[in-house]
Amino acid sequence: MSPAPLTPPAPAQVQADVARALAEDIGSGDVTAALLPDRPDSAYLLCKQDAVIAGRPWFDATHQALDPDVRIEWRVAEGDTVAAGTVLAILHGRNRSLVSAERTSLNFLQTLSGTATTTARYVAAVAGTGTRILDTRKTLPGLRVAQKYAVRCGGGDNHRQGLFDTVMLKENHIRAAGSLTAAVQAARAQWPQLPLVVEVEDLDQLREALAVGCDRILIDDFDAAMRREAVRIAAGRIPLEVSGSVDLAGLRAIAEDGVDCISIGGLTKHVQAIDLSLKLGDPPR
Repeated sequence: MSPAPLTPPAPAQVQADVARALAEDIGSGDVTAALLPDRPDSAYLLCKQDAVIAGRPWFDATHQALDPDVRIEWRVAEGDTVAAGTVLAILHGRNRSLVSAERTSLNFLQTLSGTATTTARYVAAVAGTGTRILDTRKTLPGLRVAQKYAVRCGGGDNHRQGLFDTVMLKENHIRAAGSLTAAVQAARAQWPQLPLVVEVEDLDQLREALAVGCDRILIDDFDAAMRREAVRIAAGRIPLEVSGSVDLAGLRAIAEDGVDCISIGGLTKHVQAIDLSLKLGDPPR
């Protein structure tokens, strides 16, 4: 599995995210910004900790929504790793718009950079093994497209976008269908064009999944011995994915067992925002 391309989301998606965020923050108007003389000004965007940057489209769109003439001079690219103290961008616009957009633009950038930074740590931990890091559907409501983009900025790959683009048969689906084989056959009959992922709970189910066929097999909560045996049995015929009870400390050992990918909900659900600030005036020398 090769890394997903770092393709920006559709502008309409970004603008919709920004419109919702500005509506909840500004509401009927920024009463504090209204006190300022509305004149041309500049500001600088400062990153206060080591980070991988993600979220420029949302940052830009937030400021452009309030001042279409704002100029944003970025000094870093999406996916860049920066050190604490880096000035990321210089903005030129109206001071009322700059301060009104400040919090919302930073909320997007700090959250998405946090996701990218966490992802990059996991990707670095498996470097050289051939194992890919995947996200999950455990995203912040309304920000799935944004967070999955941030995962790609951090060097990870996306699992399914939602319930509509991949058939994923888990324990409850298999139980309701009567057997793993019956569930797979029903999925292939109804959705032959979609990728099919099957979760197995033991080695017997793994053998059944290999026999009936699918696009990827998820070995959920296997211990180390079972995981290594699963890799031996699969022998590269169908990619294996590890999920469940995965942390950074144990990641390398899992990858070295020979699995193809590891999916980690914590990339997007355990958000640790990056410390950023936007200040009017010129950056410090």
